[in-house]
Amino acid sequence: MDSEIAFDFSPGFIIYKSGRIERLTGETIVPSSLTPHNGVVSKDVVYSPGDNLSVRVFLPEKAAKTGEKLPLLVYFHGGAFIIETPFSPTYHTFLTTAVSASDCIAVSVDYQRPPEHPIPIPYDNSWTSLKWVFTHIAGCGPENWLNKHADFSKVFLAGDSAGANIAHHMTMRAAKEKLSPHLSGSGISGIILVHPYFWSKTPVDDKETTDVTKRSRSEVLWKIASPNSKDGVDDPLINVVQLESVDISGLGCGKVLVMVAELDLLVRQDWCYAAKLERSGWMGEVEVMETKGESHVFHLKNPDTQKAHELVKKFASFIKGVM
Repeated sequence: MDSEIAFDFSPGFIIYKSGRIERLTGETIVPSSLTPHNGVVSKDVVYSPGDNLSVRVFLPEKAAKTGEKLPLLVYFHGGAFIIETPFSPTYHTFLTTAVSASDCIAVSVDYQRPPEHPIPIPYDNSWTSLKWVFTHIAGCGPENWLNKHADFSKVFLAGDSAGANIAHHMTMRAAKEKLSPHLSGSGISGIILVHPYFWSKTPVDDKETTDVTKRSRSEVLWKIASPNSKDGVDDPLINVVQLESVDISGLGCGKVLVMVAELDLLVRQDWCYAAKLERSGWMGEVEVMETKGESHVFHLKNPDTQKAHELVKKFASFIKGVM
């Protein structure tokens, strides 16, 4: 029974009829290092002892020597909520590159993953991590790098795919619930959503795929992550764009960068997210960067290409304040 396959999402993961999951990618761990890589040092810090969850903190080496304050990036990894970690080669490499280009300090968040820890647990973990980050706002939190180097007037959330979905929902929540008693607003300056994971039962517009196989596969993927969603992919956690009942006008930041890929299955959802935000009455500024001829998270799969470098350059310019 344990060898009978229920769902095969290779090369990502396989779920067997027994309920066991075999993750095929993203499980390799790259150790953090105080020896600079691309001019960046890193360390792992526990933020939730009860769940044994850590963040990986990245800091430009030169800032460690000068003690200067830097913009703070909080990053949520992708992987359909189900695979990958901040400690994998993919995300360690990307964060190192992004921090070097952006000249910021970054916190890359580990969260518990479905199906062992179904949604909403990843969101709950992510909120806990944000509250932990904001314990450093007055310079007296448990992690010295954040106390010393994080400029809490310039906080950015970002993520790719499922991580971008998390970043959106954390920013919505931060507008309603205080991350710190020291804050008057949400505490978040801007967010970067890279190929965000939004979906719906029916196409979001007449340009989105109607391919039954592709759409049903996406529905199964969400069901694995969120088996308790009574509305399936019309759950407001995933159907952020199409549902009129989902109001995003209260998004708790002043600027948003949405990155889309022309050949991504999610591309229409992502364009329509930006359009919905613009017409919602939200008072901020939204920008969309589309990469032609590329598919979902191409920059993580092939980080040394020219288009991946262009994505990182735009990512960095947003954090530096150049829209």
